[in-house]
This record gives sequence, structure tokens and C-alpha cells, in this order.
Amino acid sequence: MKISFTKPGLPETGVLVVMGYEGGTLSESALAIDKVIEGTLARAAKIAKFKGKVGEQVSVLAPQGSKLERIVMIGAGKPEKLDLLGAEVIGGTIYKSLAPEQPRTVSIAFDALEEGEGRVWEHAAHIAFGALLRSFRFDKYRTKEEADKKPSIRALKILTPSGGRARKAFETLEKVAEGIFLTRNLVSEPANILYPESFANICQELTELGLEVDVMGEAEMKKLGMGALLGVGQGSARESKMVIMRWNGQQSKGRKAQTTQVAFVGKGVTFDTGGISIKPAAGMEDMKWDMGGAGTVTGLMKALAARKANINAVGVIGLVENMPDGNAQRPGDVVTSMSGQTIEVINTDAEGRLVLADALTYTQREFEPKTVINLATLTGAILVSLGQERAGVFSNNEELAERLKKCGDSTGDKVWPFPMDGEYDELIKSDIADMKNTGGRFAGSISAAKFLEKFIEKDTVWAHIDIAGMAWSQADKPTRPKGGTGYGVRLLDQLVADYFEG
Repeated sequence: MKISFTKPGLPETGVLVVMGYEGGTLSESALAIDKVIEGTLARAAKIAKFKGKVGEQVSVLAPQGSKLERIVMIGAGKPEKLDLLGAEVIGGTIYKSLAPEQPRTVSIAFDALEEGEGRVWEHAAHIAFGALLRSFRFDKYRTKEEADKKPSIRALKILTPSGGRARKAFETLEKVAEGIFLTRNLVSEPANILYPESFANICQELTELGLEVDVMGEAEMKKLGMGALLGVGQGSARESKMVIMRWNGQQSKGRKAQTTQVAFVGKGVTFDTGGISIKPAAGMEDMKWDMGGAGTVTGLMKALAARKANINAVGVIGLVENMPDGNAQRPGDVVTSMSGQTIEVINTDAEGRLVLADALTYTQREFEPKTVINLATLTGAILVSLGQERAGVFSNNEELAERLKKCGDSTGDKVWPFPMDGEYDELIKSDIADMKNTGGRFAGSISAAKFLEKFIEKDTVWAHIDIAGMAWSQADKPTRPKGGTGYGVRLLDQLVADYFEG
């Protein structure tokens, strides 16, 4: 879909979309076209009881003699309350409703808001961004679908004041969308296609954007003492991997190389059977997306590189497959992590935290980042707590937790902070090792976070984001179809932009 921005005016062909505001007020463009079609749009809105709420729609066929196909009015709510997420809902809703008809051109007329043109360009960019996000479709395995049945819009034109500023803002958003789409694609791939080695190969392709990418195999990880990570993958015929992606954005701009400001670490269990503590058969197919944390880190690193972020950042992902063969890890085994701490494995289905333990230690010792943020589809308990509306945040730093919450609210990748009181450490005490890998039924998400905290070294600012409820969705939303969501890429890109770049 080709997206462009141009000056306001009535197009001669294609589908025209105009805005209607809450209370029945029509935008300037809506009034202009309604005058041309002799009040047809206003009458249709009255008959349909159009209220102007965000995403609400009414449409009419273009009059005879016009080269336009249809005229659609979409609700934009109250102009003074239309935020950027609302603008994205408008764009996504437009794409969702019109793409099945495969129009060649859709023109969206977005006029200046009541307070003037100060914000119109930014809202226009986000309308386009919402449409772009909604256009994602994972259809590579649909071999019999006819081309004329695939939803599509060839050209999307945003008719708005300050089109040049809108275009520039959209260029950055478009780079972020590339990262989101990579994450969605990774999460959507079946486990026979996406496994540690093939995942690592995809990461290596990102060198084209200027990322430095290194891949470690089992022999190298064994030398480093990564017994926690390697124990998870020892039951699989596929070799475990660790991928390190570096973006030296400040160095690339001629500045002296600096310490890595922030590191992102992702859990990449490309398929999780539960191991010997095997999961129930029903729903196990969903465990192809247990690599969602690694998918988010990979998409984020692509976004940072694509938009040339002014930061030195590193992304580290631990890639394993958790399978129950004769060599698989057993409940009751004790493993030694890279940190030297020992772990009693109570449940082999609490495997993601073992992968992260060694990935976190490696990241801190190798790069000495000031801040570390890890992401993982870690616990089912987080869905019990938060459903599929927010991810859980667990941090040793209140300021970082608050920043994540603020960025989540502004991007729609919402989070909610959880307590990390010392009393929860009691849940993971082991009788025979330094700790055990699960704390039982109660406070399951918190005890998992407390386990990870054991591997955070002194003075490192750290946050763990449990995205088990957010990486995949069974329901459509205005800016994405059901399936892989790409959650976390926008959240962390915004965090970088607001607090780390410079």
C-alpha cells in the first residue's frame, strides 16, 4: 500500500473518506462534499443515527456522473479530545472496512482541528500509521486464496494541512511499523519453520540495516557456564542458540563509542511442550509463540536501526526448544547458571526464567549496560491478573517502572507495575540449591520476577515485562488483525526516544 500526504481538496476518483464529529457536526471536507451531493451524506447520517463516535461509519454511493466510487464518513469523536491513539483507530478502521473491496485509491480528508493546525499534521501521520498497522496479514501459507479475495488498498492519500510535516512524522512511524511487522511475522511462524537456528538466521539478515549480529552455539555457551539455558534445550534435537544484536547509533554519527545505555533481553522458546512436566494437549499449538519476548527484542532492534536511533543499545535473545526426549531435563535436577548460582528445577515448564537467567548474566557482564529490560511470555498467572489488556512490569527501580507505564499509555502497549517486596523471595527458596525455579501457585508472576532479580547485578537498573497475555490475540482490533500483535516494539521504542536518546 502506497501512502502519501497532499494538500486538502476533493479528489476526482476512488473512495473519499471524511470526518464527522460527536454531536453530528461535519468536518469542513464533509460539508464541502455534502454540498456537491445535495445533502445526501447528512441525510444518510441522520437515518443511520450516526453519532460521530471514534470509528463509527456511514457511507453513500457517489452520485451518477461522478468518478468517485463511494463517500464514507467516519466518526472522530470530539475534536478537542482526539488523541493520537484515536487517530490510529480511525486509520485502522478505514483500512479494515474498505480493504475487502480492493479500492485502487482511498483519500482521507483530515481537516485542521479546532485549535488550529498545531496538531493536525501529527494526527494525520497517525491516521496513516493506524491504516498501515491494520494492513498486516500473515498469509504466506495460504496457497489457494484467490488474489481478488485478498483485502488490499493500492494507494492511501491523506488530504491534510501541513502535509510535509505529516509525511516526515510518518517516515519515523513507518520504520517502527517495520519492526512491529517483523515481530508479528516471527510470532506467527510455526515451530517447524522457526526454531533456534532459523531464528538466528533471520536476525543475521538485520546486518543490512547496520546492526552487528553475533550468534553463539551450544559449545560456546557451555564454555561460559550457561547451564540454566542449556538445560532447557537438552531434550531437543535442535541446537540452542544465543543471538546478540548491537546498534551503535551514536558511534555511527561520528561520536566516540560510549557504554551501552540500555540492553533488551528476550526469552526465545521457539516451542514449549513443557518438557517432562508436559503441558495438556489442548491449546499446545499456541506454544509456537512462546518466543514472543525474543520476537519483540528483534523487532525493536530492527526499528531502532531503521530509524537510525541516536543510542548505543544491545538486544540479546536466548533461543531454545523445550522438548521431552530421553535426554530432557527432569524435575528435581539441579543446574548451575552462568552467574554461578545453582537452581533446583521443580517444574520443567517453568523454563523461560532459566533461559533468561543466563542471558541476563551474559548481557550485564559483556556490555555493562546501565539499564536492562527483559521481555518474556513468562507466566499464565499474568493473564489471571491482567487479562489481555496490559503486560505486567516488575522492576527494581520505580522511576523506570513509571516511565514504562507512561510510554505504554501513550502507545497503546499498556503495562501495569507489580510489587517486588522482599517477602516474595521466600517462595523460591530451595532446600538443596540457591533457589528453585518455581514458587508454587500463589503470586506466580511475582515469584518468577523475583527469580529473575537474582541474576541482576549490583547497580543495574532493571525491569521485567511479562507479555504472556499480550504477544498473541484471538480477537481483531482496529490496528491489527488477530494473531501476533507485535506488542512491546512501540512501547520500548518510545521509551528509548523519550528517555535514552541524545
